[in-house]
Amino acid sequence: MRLLGLDPGLRCTGWGVIDVDGNRLKHVAQGVVTTASGTELASRLSELYRGLNRVLDEFAPDVAAVEEVFVNKNPVSTLKLGMARGVVLLAPAERGLPVFEYATNLVKKSVVGVGHADKTQVQMMVRRLLPGASGGTDASDALAVAICHAHHAASARAMARVAS
Repeated sequence: MRLLGLDPGLRCTGWGVIDVDGNRLKHVAQGVVTTASGTELASRLSELYRGLNRVLDEFAPDVAAVEEVFVNKNPVSTLKLGMARGVVLLAPAERGLPVFEYATNLVKKSVVGVGHADKTQVQMMVRRLLPGASGGTDASDALAVAICHAHHAASARAMARVAS
């Protein structure tokens, strides 16, 4: 199964692709879709959508996992981030991909073992779990979301087998 992890942001949306085979995870690619901060909001959202579609075209994932948004103290920033998150959810959903959402603390706990880990700890563990992974915190956060989904999906499948 090919999994796309997404860390939404209006300025930078991190993405990471992994292949999952049983309990084995393999790093495929990662990156960031950026938008120009000096342009109008509608153009930035469109730019984000086009960038995500390029990633979807190139890597053809089977499922997407998205990190839930951290709420800022600034309501205008929170609203803009929510709009970007809507685009991040829309792009894979329009292609018929299942889209799963995970809270930030759950992602960190799944990857690091601590729900309040900092970004450097997450980045270090992502590199340990996925040899070949590199890049900045946005892409590492996206890979962490993908790892989180891989672990939780495997647990759900195991529990379903036991229940049947």
